[in-house]
Amino acid sequence: MNLLFRLIFLVCALSVSIGQIHASLRAGAASSNITPHLGIALDGTISINGPAVEVHDELHARCLVLDDGEQRLAIVVCDNTMIDRSILDRAKQLVEERCGLPANRILISATHSHAAPRVVPGLHSNPLNHDYETFLVRRIADGVQQAIANLSPAQIGWAQFDKPEFVHNRRWFIEEGSKLGNPFGKSGDQVKMNARGEGLVKPAGPVDPEVFILSVQHPDGRPMALLANYGTHYVGGYERGHISADYFGLFSKRMETLLGENDPRSDRPPFVAMMSNGTSGDVRSSDLGKSNPVAPWELMNIVAESIAKDVFSTYPDIKHREDASLDMTEAKHSLGVRKPSAKQIAWAERVWDNYQNNPDQKFGGSTNPIVYARETLALADYPDKREIILQAIRIGDLSIVSSPCETFAETGLAIKRRSPFKDTFTIELANGADGYLPTIEQHGYGGYETWPARSSLLEVTAERKIRSTLLDMLNQLKAEQ
Repeated sequence: MNLLFRLIFLVCALSVSIGQIHASLRAGAASSNITPHLGIALDGTISINGPAVEVHDELHARCLVLDDGEQRLAIVVCDNTMIDRSILDRAKQLVEERCGLPANRILISATHSHAAPRVVPGLHSNPLNHDYETFLVRRIADGVQQAIANLSPAQIGWAQFDKPEFVHNRRWFIEEGSKLGNPFGKSGDQVKMNARGEGLVKPAGPVDPEVFILSVQHPDGRPMALLANYGTHYVGGYERGHISADYFGLFSKRMETLLGENDPRSDRPPFVAMMSNGTSGDVRSSDLGKSNPVAPWELMNIVAESIAKDVFSTYPDIKHREDASLDMTEAKHSLGVRKPSAKQIAWAERVWDNYQNNPDQKFGGSTNPIVYARETLALADYPDKREIILQAIRIGDLSIVSSPCETFAETGLAIKRRSPFKDTFTIELANGADGYLPTIEQHGYGGYETWPARSSLLEVTAERKIRSTLLDMLNQLKAEQ
């Protein structure tokens, strides 16, 4: 009998030991330069900022890999306007082939800087954009591979604080009778994007002022990586044709200066900071009600420096732990595309034909009928359904969800309120580039973000379906914790 008890004791001790090994966290981080060649087309088809003639600051894919002994996952933040799912699928597949990390354990997002390439096949005829697609795939994979090579014992912690001065809803209700129209020659919109002047009633939605900080350290407390998340759009203020990572990249560089290793002779992997975009589809950094003109590049430096300063002051209070377990789940969702009617196509053909016969007409801008005629014809060729990828991550008691869209702040806030986890944040424009994601109510208000185009193509009920699926995924992760 004594022998039996000894055997039971040894098995239990071994189980505890194995559990402790599995709970010991490792992490690795790396940064991969993804700056394109000059001459590439920047941004997209409605807001046009290019071709590139100068590099103001370089673009990067910043990568963080976490491993608890049982689960391994990667989070990548790229300094691009947005990246089509087909490109990201290629990058994930290359990582899986090289490193064995499954594609469904990799989250890749874009920051939405408008001074960077919008990586969508077929969007631009410039051959440099086509070449950049393959370059970006390989550089993302290189970054993840290097982060895996850098895996070492780590500890992790997180904190959050409010930063309300750089989040302002950009959609405003306009006074009734303002004759608010749209590019399709119709009236009835109640909301205008980036509205200025008289006739403003109130913002059409809330904002999320929270800055979230996920910190990863070496066991001795030296910083290894930092992932921040904030729900404001790109800041802008560029000079035309200049490449820039906007405040996302400037914040990362500033944090790397504040927290990074100062000894260039060190053989340790460098500290990597990154800023992901939260739910900012209807949020801008400046208040249009106040006239504060600034020089090019000035505002993004102000935003980056201010957030970095507050993160740095919060950083010493973050409590880190070495035993955070990991989990991740992925779901694929098929959503309808807002295909144009025969009447809408006929309108678009008339407008486009007129433009082709009179090419001196102004082209470009967010209210130009010619742009939306072209967008209508493009949507007509889209399939009826579009498959998107949604992901949810658990790190200890923290959860992260992703959206492939420019998601409104009210959606992110709703997910936070209903999440079963104490702490939750959303990374938008992740695993795809599927346009704006207004709620059903916001669709009813109208405005730029709701106008059918390749920038706003999903069915009107898409937000409700995405939000519901993400909450189901969080509840699943909680139940399996």
